[in-house]
Amino acid sequence: MTISEILRKMIAYSNGNIHDIDHLIRVWTYAKTIGELEGINKDTQFILEVAAITHDIACPICREKYGNTNGKHQEEGVPLTNKFLSDCDMSESQIDRVAYLVGHHHTLQEIDGIDYQILIEADYIANATENGYSRENIENFMSKIMKTESGKRLIQDIFCL
Repeated sequence: MTISEILRKMIAYSNGNIHDIDHLIRVWTYAKTIGELEGINKDTQFILEVAAITHDIACPICREKYGNTNGKHQEEGVPLTNKFLSDCDMSESQIDRVAYLVGHHHTLQEIDGIDYQILIEADYIANATENGYSRENIENFMSKIMKTESGKRLIQDIFCL
């Protein structure tokens, strides 16, 4: 499947939840942009984009089960991601990496790859724009967590820093 087909499938999976759909599109767009600006290889870019599209796959279940979408609860996204991607013509190793990223996208320690780093950055930017994070919060994240030059430039441009 192409990225567009996986995106369409995830939009359908979101069952009309406009907030979730808008958020996944935002994160995907930021991740795609940062990855391309950083010049990552096409295989890593594909994994990154699929992870960005599916990163919040556990949110509906978390809302139902726990009443919130706390990052720790979203680790339940791993088996959901495996099942969701099982018919998408991806290799087992690709699906495993995407599922790992989905299960860890709220874990800011031990970031083990450029795909993981960019997903963290893209999700943060989307959350900051959606939730009105303070300038101090944004600057703190940028100085302590962000590693990519493209992500830093993007966040500076978005928030006029």
